[in-house]
Amino acid sequence: MNNFERIIKKISGSWLYCSNIKVLQVNIGLKCNNQCSHCHLMASPTRKEMMSWEIMKKVIDIADVIKPSIVDITGGSPELNPDLKIFIENLKDENHQVQIRTNLNILCDPSMGELPKFFLDNGVKLVGSLPCYLKENVKLQRGLQSFEKSIEALQMLNDIGYGIKPNLELNLVHNPIGFNLPPEQTLLEEEYRQELEERYGVKLTGLLTITNMPIGRFLLQLEGANQRQKYMNLLKNSFNPRTIDGLMCRHQLCVDWDGRLFDCDFNLALGLTVNHGAPAHINDFDVDVLSKRRVVTGDHCFGCTAGHGSSCGGSLV
Repeated sequence: MNNFERIIKKISGSWLYCSNIKVLQVNIGLKCNNQCSHCHLMASPTRKEMMSWEIMKKVIDIADVIKPSIVDITGGSPELNPDLKIFIENLKDENHQVQIRTNLNILCDPSMGELPKFFLDNGVKLVGSLPCYLKENVKLQRGLQSFEKSIEALQMLNDIGYGIKPNLELNLVHNPIGFNLPPEQTLLEEEYRQELEERYGVKLTGLLTITNMPIGRFLLQLEGANQRQKYMNLLKNSFNPRTIDGLMCRHQLCVDWDGRLFDCDFNLALGLTVNHGAPAHINDFDVDVLSKRRVVTGDHCFGCTAGHGSSCGGSLV
C-alpha cells in the first residue's frame, strides 16, 4: 500500500475503483513537433512510437461496446499519425463524439493542409494546449516561435467557427510555469478570455487547468533544481478530499499506441498498466471487469487531488 492509497482508504474505507467508463482516451503516438519542458510523456520529434491502423480498429470496436460520452484522442501530436483521418471518420460513422488534443502550433505546418477544415466537417471538439496567454511564459516551456504559431492557429480556428459557434468547442489548457499549483480555473479563464481577445482577437469556449505531474520532463526539471521533495510536499499538503469522486481514473480508460490499457494518461507515461486482475491489453478487453477495476495508484496521484484538483478535463472542485 502506497502513501496515496493509505489516505484514500482512510477517508473512504476502500481502495480506489473505477465506477464507469465515460471517457475513452487514446494516445495514438508519441511523436511531436515540440519538445516541451513540462511534457510528462517525453514526446518529441524523434519519437517513433505510433498507433497502427490495426490497433485503431480494435479501439473502434471497444468504443462500440463502452459507448463513451467522448473518444479523446491525444499524443504526442495526434496530427502526425497518418491514419488519424480514417480513424476519426470510422469513429464518426459509429456515432462517437471525438475530441482532439492539439498543441495548436502544429496546425500552422504546411503539411497539415486542410486538417482544421476536416475537424470542422466531422464535428471534432478541440482542446488546445496554451500554457499561458503571455508569450515569454510560453517560450519558457515550448521554445521560440511556439506562441506566435499558436496564436495564428487560434485565429485560423476562430475564422472557421471554433470557439465561436456553440457546437464547435475550442477549449484551452493551462499548465503552471514553475513549481506551483494552478490558480482557480474560473478566475484564470476570465483572464485568458480578456487577454487573448484584447491582444489578438481570439475567442475560446473555456479553459482547463492541469497540474504538472512530477514525472517525465517536469520531474527532470524538479530534480535539476533540487525541488522534487519540496514539490511533492506541496502536492501532499494540498490534498483535497472533495476531489476523490471526480478523479479521472474513476471514469475513463486509456489506450496506449501499442494497445496497452491504463487508468489514466499519467500512469501511461509511467508504464503502470491496469492491474489487480483487470486485462492490461486491448486484445483481452473485458468491459465488465475494466469498468469496475481497482485503480493503480502511486505518489504522483497526489497531483490530481491537490488544491482544486486536476484532470484531463480540468479542475475537479
